[in-house]
Parts: sequence; structure tokens; C-alpha cells
Amino acid sequence: MRAKKRPEVRGILLAGGRGTRLYPMTAVASKQLQPIYDKPMVYYPLTTLMFAGIRDILVISSPDDLPRYRALLGDGGDWGLRLSYAPQAAPRGIAEALVIGEEFIGDQASMLMLGDNLIYGRLDFLREALAGNGSGATVFAYPVGNPGDFGVVEFDADFRVLSLEEKPAAPKSNWAVPGIYIYGPGVAARAKSLKPSARGEFEITDLNRAYLAEGLLKAKPMGRGIAWLDTGTPESLLEASGFVHAVQKRQGLVIGSPEEAAYRMGFISPAGFKALIERIPSSEYQACLKRALE
Repeated sequence: MRAKKRPEVRGILLAGGRGTRLYPMTAVASKQLQPIYDKPMVYYPLTTLMFAGIRDILVISSPDDLPRYRALLGDGGDWGLRLSYAPQAAPRGIAEALVIGEEFIGDQASMLMLGDNLIYGRLDFLREALAGNGSGATVFAYPVGNPGDFGVVEFDADFRVLSLEEKPAAPKSNWAVPGIYIYGPGVAARAKSLKPSARGEFEITDLNRAYLAEGLLKAKPMGRGIAWLDTGTPESLLEASGFVHAVQKRQGLVIGSPEEAAYRMGFISPAGFKALIERIPSSEYQACLKRALE
């Protein structure tokens, strides 16, 4: 008897927001188009989705910025992807991305990734979380020194979720929730039922609390070998660039490359990878990819 084919997971990459903390860099270009060392910021979350095994991805951004993402990423065909695009008329919260993507998600599971998050390390844990999520929701947890700047998850001694708070004044733990979320089918309907918060946004924390109230939320601590960098301020942007530069120079690796991710995941053949490299202008980026092929 032939094994049942696993349903394909849909990816949503939210490259929204005004990027006011990065002004004047964001005066004419979206935050997620700013460089982190040698690549546009959006490359990093895109490749995270790819390493999770996701090939069907919806990119959401403002109407003004969406043409720039189309010009940069195209239809994804060169990388073995299927990229779609949708506008978010105003930055009305992360959870609205799931409403915008309702038709795109259909009756599939989905992974929502914020466009200003950089996650580095062995990403097997994402594929494992997708396989074990079922009809519920999965978030991740990462220890930080400034939890009040993020969504915060509180655990009991057995790492069961006790509470979720959004940027609390008095955090109950130092476990921040990175901008990557996994949902089973039906998440768009749940997101549509949310009411705007005091700041007029549809909060992703409120959506996750609804799953928690029904006993359907999992929160998985990231391992020590994983690095998570939020890149929403000039200082964090500089730190992320330094991190990528150090890893690529010292280890000879390439981080955040859609071409390399497509090759590693088998989305394209070695010959297809080589053809992509040959089309890239002579640059350090091309040299990094040549080393990856070798």
C-alpha cells in the first residue's frame, strides 16, 4: 500500500511595517530590503522557510513596496519555489497576514515568518515541529536579556506553556517568542475573529492565546546551537551584519542564500545551481556560492 502523501505546508513571509526605528534608511525602501552584510534582509527569513521544506510562499508587504519584492525575488522558479504576492494596505498587525493569506493557505497547514528575523543553525527542529503540530499552533522560545521588548512565554517545570504576554513591563520569564509561527488548517478563520488591540492591531499574541486556552498551543525552546537575531533597529542590524560576516569568513559558509538553500534542499539540481552561479555578477557572493558547490 502506497504511503499517504504529507500535505504541503504553505509559507507566509510578512515584510510589512513602516520600519520607523530604522529611519531614514527606510524613507524610500522597506526595512526588509535593507542589507544584512552582503544580502537583502528578506533573503534570511526566505531561506529559513526553504530549509523548513516549504516551497509555496506568499510574500506580503505594503502596496508601494510590493513591486520591489517582485523585482528582487521574481516568481521563485529559479530556486524551485512558487512565490506569490499580496498587499497589506496598512500595518495592522502580524495576525492580519493570515487573513490576507486565507485563500493562499486554503485547508493546508502554514508557517508564518517575519521578514526581519534571522535564524541560524541546524533547522531540523522546524521540520520536526511541522510534522508534530497537527491542528494546533506551535511557537518557539529563545532566552534573551531584554524580554520586555518581545512577546514572552512563561513555562512550568516541564516546559508546558502557562502564559503569553506581548512586550510586558514586568516579564514573567526571559523566554522571548521569535517571529516564526506554525499553524494547522483553519488558522485564517481564527485570525478573522480577533478584535483590534488598544494600538489598533490584530495581535499575533492574542491569536496564540486563543490556541493556548483550548490546549492547542505548543512552545518549543530553541537549542543552544541556534542563533536568533531580530534586526529592527540600527544597532541590531549592525550586529546581524557582523554575525553573518564572521560566520561566512571564518567557516567558509554562506548564510541566507536562496540559491544555496535550493541546492541543499534538492529544490534544484547541481547543474541548475551551477547555472545560477554563472549568471551572478563577479562578486564575493558569487565566490561564496562557488565554494558551496565545490
